[in-house]
Amino acid sequence: MQTYLVGGAVRDRLLGLPVRERDWVVMGATPEDMLARGFRQVGKDFPVFLHPETHEEYALARTERKRGRGYYGFAVHASPDVTLRDDLRRRDLTINALAEAPDGTVLDYYGGLRDLEARRLRHVSPAFAEDPVRILRVARFAARFAPLGFRVAEETLALMRHMVAAGEAAELVPERVWQELVRALGEPAPAEFFRVLRACDALAVIFPEIDRLFGVPQPERHHPEIDTGVHTLLVLEQAARLSPAPEVRYAALCHDLGKGTTPPEEWPHHHGHEGRGAELARALTERLHGPRAFRDLAEITARWHTHVHRSLQLRPATLLKTLEGTDALRRPARFEDFLLACEADSRGRTGFEARPYPQRPWMLAVRAAAAAVDARPLVAEGLQGPALAEALRRRRIAAIAALQRGRAAG
Repeated sequence: MQTYLVGGAVRDRLLGLPVRERDWVVMGATPEDMLARGFRQVGKDFPVFLHPETHEEYALARTERKRGRGYYGFAVHASPDVTLRDDLRRRDLTINALAEAPDGTVLDYYGGLRDLEARRLRHVSPAFAEDPVRILRVARFAARFAPLGFRVAEETLALMRHMVAAGEAAELVPERVWQELVRALGEPAPAEFFRVLRACDALAVIFPEIDRLFGVPQPERHHPEIDTGVHTLLVLEQAARLSPAPEVRYAALCHDLGKGTTPPEEWPHHHGHEGRGAELARALTERLHGPRAFRDLAEITARWHTHVHRSLQLRPATLLKTLEGTDALRRPARFEDFLLACEADSRGRTGFEARPYPQRPWMLAVRAAAAAVDARPLVAEGLQGPALAEALRRRRIAAIAALQRGRAAG
C-alpha cells in the first residue's frame, strides 16, 4: 500500500501558491484495507475515503471508461493492480496530473512540469474529451491562472471545439454549470472564463444570453469599446477589482443582457434594454438553478443601473423610486452591492477605468436621507394604510430634495 500526494496540492506548491487542500491517491489497496485502517468511505460510486484524523480525501487508484454521453456516463474501475501512471492519465490537465512521493520526489508522466514552466494549460490525453465538465474546468483554471501568464494550449482548445461540435457541451446539467460558474466568478480573472468558452464555441451553447452580446454595437461616444460583449467582460474585470463577492460579479455580468435582444435596426441604441435585461437575468439564473440572492441582485442591477448613472441629475421623486425599486431601505447591504455593480459598469469602458464614480456615494447619501425619515410622528397623528404611505413618501422626497439643495450649495 503506497500513498502519493496528487493534483492541485503538488501544482500549487511548485507555483509557490498556498496549498488549500491536499488529495491523496492510494496504490495497492482495497476498500476493505481502507476501512480496516479506520478510513470512512464517502459516496457509493467512487472509491474515496476520509482519513480518520485529518479528514483529507484518499482515493484508490482507478481508471474510468466512457459508457454514455454527458457527465454521468462513466464506469469506474479501482483495484490494487491499477498503476499510478494509469490513475494520473484520467486527469484533465497535465499540471493537475503530477504526484509527489513520500520522499518529496515529483512524478511527472505527462509533461506537467514542462507545462508549468511554459505556463500552458494542456490536456493529458484524448480521454479528456469523454467528460464535458472539463470544458468548464479548463476555462475556470484559465480564470485562476491567467494573472500568472497561463494560456490554454491550442491543441486543447481544438479538442474542446470538437467536443462542443459533438454535442457534449449540451449535455451539461444546470447544477454543475452553476457550480463551475460561481467558482470561476471567485477567481482572480473571471472574465477569462468566458473568453475561453467563447474561443472553443461553448459560450453559445452554455451561456447563449452572454454570447449574443458579442457583435452588438453601442454608441461610441459613451462606449469607446463599442462591442457590448467586450464591454460586459470589461465590466466583469472591474467588478472583480471592486468586490470579492461572486454575487456582485454575477450582477455585473448580467447587467446588459437586454442589449442582446435589441432589434438590429435600432443599433447602436438600446431603448428599453433595462427591462428586457432584468427578465433575462432572472431567466438565466433560474435556468441554471442559481440561488435567489444571485437572481435578485442581477435583476435589480439590470433594471436600475442606468438610473444610478443619471442619479446626479434625477428629480427627488425619481431617486426615491429608484430606492423603492431596489428595496434599498429594507436591504441596505444588497443596495451597496448593487451600487458596486453600477460602478463596475461605469468603469468597464475603454478609457474610463480610473474615472471617479460620484454616483455611488451620492446614492448612499440619498438612501440615508430617506431612511432617516421617522414614521412614528405620522402614526401618532392617526395616519394609517395608504394615507400613511403617501405622507411618508412626501417626507422622504422632501428629505432628498433638501439633500440636493445642500449639495448644490456646497
